[in-house]
Amino acid sequence: MRPSQETLEFIEFMTRSGPRIDSGLPAAELRAALQERRTSPAGPEVALVRGAEAPGPAGPVPLRHYHPEPGAVLPGIVFFHGGGFVLGDLDSHDHVCRIIAAGTGASVVAVDYRLAPEHPFPAAVEDAFAALRWVAANAGELGIDPGRLAVAGDSAGGNLAAVTAQLARDAGGPGLVFQALVYPVVDWTPDETGERYPSHRENGEDYFLTTGAMEWFCEQYLGSPADAADPRCSPLLAGSLEGLPPALVLTADFDPLRDEGEAYARALAAAGVPATTVRINDGFHGILGFGAFLGPARRAEAAVTAALRHAFASDG
Repeated sequence: MRPSQETLEFIEFMTRSGPRIDSGLPAAELRAALQERRTSPAGPEVALVRGAEAPGPAGPVPLRHYHPEPGAVLPGIVFFHGGGFVLGDLDSHDHVCRIIAAGTGASVVAVDYRLAPEHPFPAAVEDAFAALRWVAANAGELGIDPGRLAVAGDSAGGNLAAVTAQLARDAGGPGLVFQALVYPVVDWTPDETGERYPSHRENGEDYFLTTGAMEWFCEQYLGSPADAADPRCSPLLAGSLEGLPPALVLTADFDPLRDEGEAYARALAAAGVPATTVRINDGFHGILGFGAFLGPARRAEAAVTAALRHAFASDG
């Protein structure tokens, strides 16, 4: 099976929009090149968008707060951006956060965690959890109902959302009502033959995220190969998944990470955690936020926002 012509043309456009991840450029130069050629859509208007900071283990963690209805107390979503733990920032996912805020009616707090290789694992995890705890502790000032707090993220951000949900459970809080994991990376341990996760082999070329790019991200993020087995790096390897918040795991047909994401959803369900898997037909890694241009992306955005709305309504 091959992607539709519409999807293939969009993948080609995305690939032309910047240098290849595995081009050999140092991380800092790659970031600069991608920022210079950034083509993200604007996203919908949100009534209040402002900067904030959370205290982190290595200094302040920059945040961006989106609130659709200033003065009201709304459900809250702590969002972690994708980019392989090397790329991405508050601007790269501004349109995604606006889509989620507008589509859910919830307040969104985006987290600008430290990036590798300058700050390898577990720096991103430490910043992500520090930000989550700060949002929960300051929910009143942010117009957020602390009893209706969720985490969400795409790709590397999906990993951080899954990991922070585990850390929050183990620490006795903050309490979370949901985790929305969009094509998350959940297992960094080597799958060199693609037998454990066939999508690594089937979708490792031609669909935007490549095997070479995944290997490069792994080299940048892991301080040591042994880190791959740490559950804070590979949440699928946690000793127990019991007691975690309900989850949506969204995957895409032509994504190398498809099978490991779905394996995490099955593992959650086996541990008694309500978990829904939505696979986006004709989708690929990186589609979230491009619904203005691509049908599969619109379906991805609708699935994420609907799951979060349902979680908040059910908890309420």
